[in-house]
Amino acid sequence: MPRWRMPTCASAALAAAGLLLSGCANPSVGSANDDPTKPVTLKFWHGWATPGEVKAVNDSIDRFEKLHPNITVKATGNVSDETINQALRAGGDKAPDVVSSFTTNNVGQYCDSGMWVDLDPFMKKTGLDKHKTFPKTLLDYTSYRGNQCALPLLADAFGMYYNKDAFDEAGIERPPRTMSEFEKAAKKLTVRSGKGSYKRVGFMPNFRFYQNSPDRLFAQWGPEYFDADGDSRLADEPSTYKFFKTATRLADAQGGFDDLERFRMTFGDEMSSQNAFLTQKVAMHLDGEWRGLMLKDAKAEFNWDVAPLPVPDDQADTYGRGFITGTVAGIAHSSKHQNAAWELVRFLTADTKQVVNFANAIHNVPSTFAALKSPDLDADPTFRTFFDILENKHSKALPPSVNGGAYVVSLGDFAYGVEAGRVSDLRKGLKKLDEQIDADTLQSKS
Repeated sequence: MPRWRMPTCASAALAAAGLLLSGCANPSVGSANDDPTKPVTLKFWHGWATPGEVKAVNDSIDRFEKLHPNITVKATGNVSDETINQALRAGGDKAPDVVSSFTTNNVGQYCDSGMWVDLDPFMKKTGLDKHKTFPKTLLDYTSYRGNQCALPLLADAFGMYYNKDAFDEAGIERPPRTMSEFEKAAKKLTVRSGKGSYKRVGFMPNFRFYQNSPDRLFAQWGPEYFDADGDSRLADEPSTYKFFKTATRLADAQGGFDDLERFRMTFGDEMSSQNAFLTQKVAMHLDGEWRGLMLKDAKAEFNWDVAPLPVPDDQADTYGRGFITGTVAGIAHSSKHQNAAWELVRFLTADTKQVVNFANAIHNVPSTFAALKSPDLDADPTFRTFFDILENKHSKALPPSVNGGAYVVSLGDFAYGVEAGRVSDLRKGLKKLDEQIDADTLQSKS
């Protein structure tokens, strides 16, 4: 039987990051000695909240319980990472056995602290070859320094939605594939309605816009955030400078940051009927696979399609890549039913029919090789574009870190200053950013 591996006290004390109280978690509270064929009730906490999503989760549980009639699953939805972390710190009978998170950035914390158990022993025991089951990018964001404490539970891929009618009007025959083509298309698609105002922009580059967190577009350069020792290296990463230069050029080609920011402030909520792409205020739009279903449900009054985001001109051979993230699932260290919990995790993440059914139900990208090739998947070609992005060998996910997503927040805050012209010396600013990220990481370990 696999054993839960005891974390070191230094790695487990992640109070500053909000994962653990000071001191070490007690490894004796969990157990992988349970018999998964015996009657047992598992508690599964997840973050899905809409009626359609909750139904899809409950349908998944029904399928699992038919295969494992001795296991009853009690699911609790709309649970945040913070609530899960509090429950895992407390332990006891009320804590969940199986947990999921929408925040891949936190996987480094989960693995390093030992709060989510290493799944490799369970996979070895049950014959699941993770390298033959899951794309490498997904394995990268569900592990940390050799500890596979999570597995992908569907994925999100980011591409470029574009208004085909606007393209026809502007005489653009196909989506741009390189950043120079992107800049030209954005300028051509932009329609001003007076000085300092717009009817439509080609692409809204400002980082506060909807899904435009800088890490999403930065992924097109394939950057390395950390060195082998885990230290931030953004100032030493050549693509960082190229990325910010490109973002500035995109803004300047359409009137500059200030005008674009004023126009952005007129946009409606991302999830509403006043979404800027839906209302045709934006012709090209960075977003995930879920947007397509929303456009169809809203009966968009224009023709649209999806393509990969453009790539740097000197990396033209990587076209097709994109930013990858997703939901992750794991087993709580405090669970006394870890073998039974593994049966649920394995079913949810690796059973081909289940993954396909769940992906179709909530319009997310399947997270296994077999599911991606299944003939039962939604045949919508716009949806399948995201499958290709996921499988592209150049696609990137954010690297896990013991300070969770703090480094992403720091990058975002820095990027807001760059785009607004408040950073006069980019190299000096990036060095300070590296120092801040390293200090945050050190604090999370103290």
